Amino acid sequence: MRGRVLGCYGDLAVVQLPVGEEVSCRLRGRLRRQRLGSEGAVVAGDLVEVSADRGTYVVEEVLPRRNLLPRPPVANVDQVLVVFAREEPPLDIDHVGRILVTAERAGLAAVLVLSKADLLGPGQEEEVRGIFAPVPYPLVVTSAVTGLGLDELRGFLKDRVSVLAGQSGVGKSRLLNELHPGLSLQTGELSRLKRGRHTTRLARLQPVAGGTVADTPGFSAPAVLDVAPQEVASLFPEFEDLAPACRFSDCYHRAEPGCAVRAGVEEGRVARWRYNLYLAVLSEREAEQKW
Repeated sequence: MRGRVLGCYGDLAVVQLPVGEEVSCRLRGRLRRQRLGSEGAVVAGDLVEVSADRGTYVVEEVLPRRNLLPRPPVANVDQVLVVFAREEPPLDIDHVGRILVTAERAGLAAVLVLSKADLLGPGQEEEVRGIFAPVPYPLVVTSAVTGLGLDELRGFLKDRVSVLAGQSGVGKSRLLNELHPGLSLQTGELSRLKRGRHTTRLARLQPVAGGTVADTPGFSAPAVLDVAPQEVASLFPEFEDLAPACRFSDCYHRAEPGCAVRAGVEEGRVARWRYNLYLAVLSEREAEQKW
């Protein structure tokens, strides 16, 4: 049988079989000997071959992965949901932007999720929509209190493996509880182990709204990107249609004459905060390359 690993604990893995049944599986010897963090170790999200004999289940083989995210490791992810609030905590636009860049680097789709819409004051929803209007990612406005946007969010989650990312306190656990009654996560439960020695804790996929969701501290605190300076622009998809019109094919979109991306910023086709983030990431990668 084939199944998906929901979590791995020592020599055992919890695997969801195609019929929806969750079973505890022993790991075959060579898989058991792999150390956590090594390429061959079994992790949440892995698609695996499972054998069964008289009620005993064994993970025999890990199938090829589409991707593997670190800290904690999760395999075969489809998308990242970037959850943020306008207030409580205040919107950190640089933090949201860096998660989006990290998602692009990992080849993941991204969905922006504004939580706590019930706390928005007059004009604040329009303000947030204006901030993200030039950014080519869908935005879902939600409230776990009123139920606003939850049906739309369920549509994004269905049949996908999603990573949940965002600052502590933005309401991720409460959203999940409303999306999947019976999950009963305590507020802050997904984020409470993010600091210190707990940052490499094992991930556990949760069934939510017809899909599966993992909370990953690694995505909530984006690491330094391992890209060359000339590749940074590819992490900003709104540049894609503009860059071919630059006067120079190797344009860094910084100070070169005839830069179509900079013109796009002035015309409002590229958000200025995104362009400033691009310049910051570019400078960081150039400084790293010098070392």
